[in-house]
Amino acid sequence: MRRRNFLTGTAASTAGFAAGLTAGLFTLPKAARAVHTFDNSKKYRVGLIGTGWYGKVDLFRLLAIAREEVDVVGLCDVDKKMLSQAAKLTAERQQSGRAPALYTDYRKLLEDQDLDIALVGTPDHWHALPMIEACKAGCDVYVQKPVGVDFIEGEAMVAAARKYDRIVQVGTQRRSTPHLLEARDKYVTGGRLGKIGRVEIHSYFGGRHGLSGKITQPPESLDYEMWTGPAPKRPYYEGLTPVKWRAFQEYGNGAIGDLCVHFFDLARYFLDLGWPEQISCSGGEFVDTENISNIPDTQDAIFKYPGMDVVWTNRAWGNPVEKGYPWAMSIFGSQGTLKMNLKQYEFVPSQGSGKKPEIGKFLAEEASDLEKQEDRYDLATLGATRRHLKNFFDAVKSREKPNADILQGHISSSACVLANNAMELGRSLTLDTKTGRPLGDEDATELLSRDYRKPWIHPTAENV
Repeated sequence: MRRRNFLTGTAASTAGFAAGLTAGLFTLPKAARAVHTFDNSKKYRVGLIGTGWYGKVDLFRLLAIAREEVDVVGLCDVDKKMLSQAAKLTAERQQSGRAPALYTDYRKLLEDQDLDIALVGTPDHWHALPMIEACKAGCDVYVQKPVGVDFIEGEAMVAAARKYDRIVQVGTQRRSTPHLLEARDKYVTGGRLGKIGRVEIHSYFGGRHGLSGKITQPPESLDYEMWTGPAPKRPYYEGLTPVKWRAFQEYGNGAIGDLCVHFFDLARYFLDLGWPEQISCSGGEFVDTENISNIPDTQDAIFKYPGMDVVWTNRAWGNPVEKGYPWAMSIFGSQGTLKMNLKQYEFVPSQGSGKKPEIGKFLAEEASDLEKQEDRYDLATLGATRRHLKNFFDAVKSREKPNADILQGHISSSACVLANNAMELGRSLTLDTKTGRPLGDEDATELLSRDYRKPWIHPTAENV
């Protein structure tokens, strides 16, 4: 007996699907995959694409909040060693105790398993294609940030979610972080900051990973051709996977795409900001010049809004400006300053007010024994990720938009992409505040989309 109730697909949608079928986009097993509703008395079939550190974090937090409602039926990774390890850990956590089916190609996973939910936890250059194909296959999707590594990828991801009527949540879990939401309610929404005129976001983390530069053969367990996928193919450097790929712009957008996006997204969420009017950015490799990394070690960007600047500063060398706040955001108002990081917030009233600073700590949640054994276990972020997955899972059932809907993820991610483009061009970009696209700048428009390596075809809003 089929476990879900299906609605009839329309013949009119077939032509739209066909236009997007390419060598790099999965050919669906049917002319048009039927849109479906869920039988909430049955378990949701879940698949994970990308079984590295954060892919497993997302999957295990979903199991923590919905263990009795989900069945993890498939895992996909291009590294067979990582894949088999994830299968063992998943079996230990899910109610059935069964190990999921294993795949090295996400297209085959989507074809075989008839998933309800797909989690995409791949490296950044592999976010767009699996997310889009999962939407086509009838899945709701939780995709890690940034949504894509270029602007057009982000547009295509939004278009796919809307075309196939899918719930898509982006992993910008600061929107679900308890102590940060408490700070918003107490000081931003409550008006205690007064008139807000500036937001500053900074990171003084290294982020460039100190790669040795030694070229070597990829691990035997890794399909490096598939790992590279649509990105330019570089030599395999020792230690490139599973983490140090972030040191290269071919696979991501540097610290601004990895770290700025979280707090920039939070600032937009707190202050109800859309696309900025203008973006300027400068930076480069100023100090750490011997590193083989090709992302900036120093960067400053300004996202200009009416009556307010949101400013990003990154320095991957030297000491943090303030101890305890190596990666943080500050909101400046006429009545005080609100500082926030992953572990606390601090409200500092304006000088002369006679009021004392107020500090709030992160909500320490109980962790299971299995969670404590996880690689890079971090109690401070446990609750936020749990809540973000719960918000997603609730949206899957209610069909309401989650709090980090794909459009919001696109704006936050692609604004950071545009900042890198402004830095490359050496000039400010003026944006259409409805679409985010640069106005009257042919060079900036050309940078909205990067070339894909054959046979992969770049998705667009028109071909999804």
